[in-house]
This record gives sequence, structure tokens and C-alpha cells, in this order.
Amino acid sequence: MSKEYETVIGLEVHVELATKTKIFCGCSTAFGGEPNSHTCPVCTGMPGSLPVLNKQVLEYAIAVGLATNCDITRYGKFDRKNYFYPDNPQNYQISQLYLPICRNGRVEIEDESGEKKFVGIHEIHMEEDAGKLNHDDWDDASLVDYNRSGVPLIEIVSEPDMRSAKEVINYLEKLRMIIQYLGASDCKLQEGSMRADVNLSVREKGSQTFGTRTEMKNLNSFTAITHAIEGERNRQIDILESGGEVIQETRRWDDVKSESYAMRSKEDAQDYRYFPDPDLVPVVVSDEMIDRIKSAQPEFRDAKMKRYESEYGIPAYDIDIITGSKHMADLFEETTALGADAKKVSNWLMGETVRLLKERSMDPQDIRLSPAHLAKLIKMTENKELNNVNAKTVFEAMFDDNADPEVYASAHSLITINDTGALEEAVKEAIAKCPKAVEDYRAGKEKAIGAIVGQVMKAMKGQADPGEINRLIKENI
Repeated sequence: MSKEYETVIGLEVHVELATKTKIFCGCSTAFGGEPNSHTCPVCTGMPGSLPVLNKQVLEYAIAVGLATNCDITRYGKFDRKNYFYPDNPQNYQISQLYLPICRNGRVEIEDESGEKKFVGIHEIHMEEDAGKLNHDDWDDASLVDYNRSGVPLIEIVSEPDMRSAKEVINYLEKLRMIIQYLGASDCKLQEGSMRADVNLSVREKGSQTFGTRTEMKNLNSFTAITHAIEGERNRQIDILESGGEVIQETRRWDDVKSESYAMRSKEDAQDYRYFPDPDLVPVVVSDEMIDRIKSAQPEFRDAKMKRYESEYGIPAYDIDIITGSKHMADLFEETTALGADAKKVSNWLMGETVRLLKERSMDPQDIRLSPAHLAKLIKMTENKELNNVNAKTVFEAMFDDNADPEVYASAHSLITINDTGALEEAVKEAIAKCPKAVEDYRAGKEKAIGAIVGQVMKAMKGQADPGEINRLIKENI
């Protein structure tokens, strides 16, 4: 009979911070750009160049630490992590080993059964990102792009407190939400601004001793992380069941082949020959700085969800989706503050907004629609200046280009015509053209009226109120 095993997981989460310039120089952090166009002597490691810490990086790191219940290090330093790789121009990375900016935090998540549990945060430290190698299979060559070199990162190192892929995803979702609400990073996994290394081991259920762990590097989608955890768990159990020993090593997960492969034996701190960076002054954090950052912290998602339930009375499902993005939550709140009905705002966000986001493969934080225009659209529909069909057409233009709904509707002849005489004339003509529909309706077939409504809408070029058309048809049959 096979043994029962428990999975033990800890994460190292790398988050690119939302500063406009790099951590130690003035180069742009913008994603993309021509290779090696966002570089200078500092971020390409030229001899004699001197790094200077970007204050915003420190403030973002402290903000994330406070939001994850960490102790903030009042006197810290930067260290050099020495390793040799083509994407690392200095042959060392500036990081924090001995005195990380944040320590001893925790975040609350739900476990497999939906119960609350805490995941400990061992530390959060600041560091610089490396460049990126682009492998050209055609020419059998690798080209290096240093645009990403020096982009500011925080690395959030958890305790080994997670026991399943579900808990890992819940933890990552919670971290991502906290960081996005702070505005410290967009946390776009597909662009690499949030990446996770998974440290995983297995042990017999009931054992208090950790097994030998492996590390899987730079997983940048929740699907890949889930597959990698399940695959590595099964691989380690198979090794132990066959009498073998798990080797401590770094592995890379191939999501296409659904398998991992060894990259190198796992390094320890001494392998990197850390020492304090002699070019950077110590980091001193004052009480005033912490108080200022703490006072600027936003209302986070958990508190916002509770407030929405009592203040707006919209369904729990709507609340969950809307608060899942700070940008969408801000749009909702600012639109209702302009006088729009909360339920109607929610309906537009949950319906057309979610549909268009999916169709255009966009993130909610990329929505350009303004609260003022959404409030105006809702008012126009309430005043019956736009019917439902035309309102959706106008909304799409607002979503794509933040078009003014009134200007767009007028320019495209979408405003509802309230000329009762013209509408009555169109209704009478439609009734005359659809004798079979009239006969069926009189015989009790309610849906038959749809053919007549269609004729009227065609005659009015879509610029009529369907409710008023229905009323007039019934009045004239």
C-alpha cells in the first residue's frame, strides 16, 4: 500500500515596480522598445559608473511591506550577489541579503476547504532585474537585450506554509491584489512584471521533517504554476516510492510538454559570495517616512467588498468582479458619485465591459472609459434618448476611444426620435405589411408582435424606443 504524502511549498515572487525610471539610474522602465534603447553606463555595468537609489523604489517596497504586515527595517544596506551570465552586465546583481527592507509579515488566504489561514512572509527585499536573452534558433545564437537590466524589483519570499496549488494561487491572487491596489506594480504576468519561483518538497503525512526541495524558476502564468506544482509533486513522489532520493536542484517547467527538467544544482548563499555594495550608502528609514506611507494606503479589496455590500446593495457576484480590479472599482465609485444608479453602473461593468475586455484580451486596468461619460450614457438611457441597442453601440465607442456619448450618438444618428406622429405612421404601415403577424397576435401568439416591431425599427432606422413601439402596436391592432 502506497504512503500518503504532503506537499510543502514556499514561493519567491518577483514584482517589477511601477516607477518611470530604473532602480539605480534614470533610464526608462517602459515595457518594450527597441533592444538596448533604454540603457546607460550604470545599468550596463560600465567601469566607473555609480548607482544612486531611486527613492520611489524604497517607498513602494515599504508600502507593500506595511500592507503585508511586515516589520520595516530602519537601517538597511544593499549587497552584491556575484554570478556570471550574459544577461547580467556587471557580473553581479545588486540585492539585499543581510538587511532586507521588510521582514516577518503574513497575509491571510483561504485553504483548500475554504478556511482562513495565514501564509508567513519571511522577507521582502529590493533588487535590480537582469537583462533578457533572446534565443535565435535559426542562427543558433543568443542575443542580449539590456532594456530590463536595472528595472526595480521587490522579491517577496514566503515561508513554506502552502500545501497545494490552490493555496499557492490564492496567495498569489492576494499579493497581486494588494500590490495593484497600492499602484506599486501592474503585476502583469504575461509581461513578466510578476514572476514566481516555486520551492517544493514532499514528505509523508504527519512528518515534521521537510523533504528535499527543488526550485522551479520564473513561472509567469497561474496555469503554468498549477501544472508545475502538480507535475513536480508527482515526480518527487515517484522517486521516493521507487526508493530513490530527491536531489536539491533548480528545474525549469515546460508547460507544452507538461514536464520539468534540471537546469543546475541548487545554489546556497555562499555560492554567490555576497558582500555589502561599496557604491551605495545605507538605507535609513525614519518614523515620519513610515507614517506618511501608511497614511497614504488605500482601502484594500477585503474592506471595499464589505462596504459595497452595505452601501450599494449590489449582488455579491458583482462585488467580487468589480473589486477584482482597483481600476474598475474606482470607475464604479466615481460614476456613482456623479449621481448614476449603482445597480445600473454595475450592469454596464458586468455586462458590456466584461464582454469587451474578453473580446479584446485586455486587462481591466487598461480601461480608458471615463466615469463622466459612463454617467452621461446612463442618464441618456434613463431619459430614453438612447434605446438599448444603440446604447450598446455608443458604449463600445466609449470603451475603445472614451468617446463622448452625446456627441457620438448625435454624429451617428443614434438618438431616439421622439416624434410621436412619425412613429405612429410607421406603426400603421408595419401593421398593414404584416397581416399574418397581426392575425397570430390576435390568436394569442404574443411573440408574433416581434415581426411588426422589426418593421417599425427598420423604418425608423433604429432610432425609436422599443417600449413605445410595442405600446403603439398593441393600441393599433
